[in-house]
Amino acid sequence: MELTLPWPPSANHYYRRVGPRTLISREGREYRTQVCRLLAPGGGSGIRKPPAGGRIALAMDAFPPDRRRRDLDNLLKCTQDALAHAGVFEDDGQIDLLAVRRCEVLGGGMVVVRVAEMPLRRCPLCGARYPQMESEHLHDN
Repeated sequence: MELTLPWPPSANHYYRRVGPRTLISREGREYRTQVCRLLAPGGGSGIRKPPAGGRIALAMDAFPPDRRRRDLDNLLKCTQDALAHAGVFEDDGQIDLLAVRRCEVLGGGMVVVRVAEMPLRRCPLCGARYPQMESEHLHDN
């Protein structure tokens, strides 16, 4: 499954401390709502979940909105939480493989996300087919 999402707030803007509690910020809640609307049936790709507890691979192409210096890992948590909240997968604890790459600057920015169930048959970044694993050959006989 491939999804195109708006550029998320960074992890630095996703959480807010209120006394001893850590909460999702207004900006973070707005982003989650935006992703849910985008993926809602009739309004986008629709909600699709792999089986509960299924293992997944997540690949992201990050197209920053400008040339400012950014740490790629700062967009992971917000994007993963929004996808789980929208029902793309149950929980980000299901992710066994995570790949993120920085792409060219694109006005407004966006993140292209590919979600695949494990074991993988193709590379989540380039789409190249993986050779069949020896253990899979044993099950085919």
